[in-house]
Amino acid sequence: MEITLKILLVLFSIGLITVVLLQKGKSAGLSGAITGGAEHLFGKQKARGLDLFLQRLTVAFAVGFFVLSLVVSYFVQK
Repeated sequence: MEITLKILLVLFSIGLITVVLLQKGKSAGLSGAITGGAEHLFGKQKARGLDLFLQRLTVAFAVGFFVLSLVVSYFVQK
């Protein structure tokens, strides 16, 4: 059971790294860092198509990674 969960954790971490690297940058340079956050916060940028899919997949992988990390740490302590 413990080995299976560790393998799943490694797969989720590789998937999370891959999905994050596939996404394109939200801003360029220092000016984009200042204005890009405000535009994203107030909803001026709407993600469509592949960008939206990658954002949702990133959230799914991140949640899965977090939950699996907690579960694996619980089983390792026993």
